[in-house]
Amino acid sequence: MLLLAADTSGKNGSVALARCGPEEQCEIIEVLPLAGGTFSAQLVPQIAALLQKHGFSKNDMGAFAVVSGPGSFTGLRVGLAAIKALAEVLGKPIAAVSLLEALADASPERGRIATALDAGREEVFLGEYEVGDSGARLLDERLVKRSQWLETPADSPIVTPDPVLAEAASTRGLQVRQVSPPRSDAIARLGWKKILAGETVSGEALEANYIRRSDAEIFAKNTR
Repeated sequence: MLLLAADTSGKNGSVALARCGPEEQCEIIEVLPLAGGTFSAQLVPQIAALLQKHGFSKNDMGAFAVVSGPGSFTGLRVGLAAIKALAEVLGKPIAAVSLLEALADASPERGRIATALDAGREEVFLGEYEVGDSGARLLDERLVKRSQWLETPADSPIVTPDPVLAEAASTRGLQVRQVSPPRSDAIARLGWKKILAGETVSGEALEANYIRRSDAEIFAKNTR
């Protein structure tokens, strides 16, 4: 089955085209980078170019995987809107993938682990997972102040792609492993495992996992 994966959650993103089989194997055909700040202009043309380059059309797509958060509000909306539109037109399933889960799934660590992403504003997106041979099981995802996170005793190793967070955790004596940021090929593989397990959503039901409320929501609440 042909699967398209997209990640527009951060400063830079990517799309991947993969051919996936019934036993969780996914052959990555190609990964295309997307420059940050131009997702709305790039994403749909890049998807069309990627399919055309390899002799496919949108009608050949069998499933989709997309990062649903956490990350940039604007970036996430662009990626989710594009995948939602394609899935609804074609009637194909979507696997919504948390970037924190992708870090846990790609980690060599096993057992209970924490994953961390810089959320800006001196805050951290924190995920807690139980990782085994079958994948990562979500325990909790939340937003915490960086100072609070660093002062909390951690019994679990911390996995992060962010060098600043890795250094800060290390200087506090926490067990930390810095890894490469997950690309859309990792999202494709994790998304396919979810699809095989029946963990899918329709285009209509696809929603962002912001973890943090937008400034507009915070402002609206504070003015009531």
